[in-house]
Amino acid sequence: MTLEQLEQRARAKKLPGLDELSENLVFGEGNPDAKLLIVGEAPGEDEDLSGRPFVGRAGQLLDKILESVGLHRDDVYITNMVKYRPPGNRNPRPDEIALSEPLLLEQIQLIRPQIIATLGNVPTQYFLNTKEGITKTRGKWFDWHNIQLMPLFHPAYLLRNPSREKGSPKWLMWQDMKELKRVLDELGPKPNKLVIDNAKQEGLF
Repeated sequence: MTLEQLEQRARAKKLPGLDELSENLVFGEGNPDAKLLIVGEAPGEDEDLSGRPFVGRAGQLLDKILESVGLHRDDVYITNMVKYRPPGNRNPRPDEIALSEPLLLEQIQLIRPQIIATLGNVPTQYFLNTKEGITKTRGKWFDWHNIQLMPLFHPAYLLRNPSREKGSPKWLMWQDMKELKRVLDELGPKPNKLVIDNAKQEGLF
């Protein structure tokens, strides 16, 4: 199975139970052999229309954030927990996350990232099985099935908090990205195979 084949399979049939969500699949994009996987919560309007993740204002800021540490979209792989836009850009519900989980886990197993960066509360709380908010978890390293995981502020949050003063969300994001890039640069070769214990991630709900 390749990422392309997985995407074709996902496009062939929308999972039952996701009826409230948009009909347009936003699978993900980037380097299929990326060492860094970036995971958001769900597509917004711009993503829904284009079929690409993080292309609106928040996505354009994400590009700049990556570029600030010498990374490009093509260097990483970007996707979302849920692959269809929720109505009104609401957060995906727990049942929608649970239904979308197998596809996300298959993506992870095929990409075999060595680092996962979660953007905002929804993916962070899922991966860490916690209810703590992003302000408490951001910038720290966690282990997820032998993959290093760092929670980061969502770019949309940074758009609402534009200050760059020391201690501001943008300033903290800059510190977090420098630390993430430092670890990324020190990584050795990727493992040939990734095994996610449990086959199913223990849900937080």
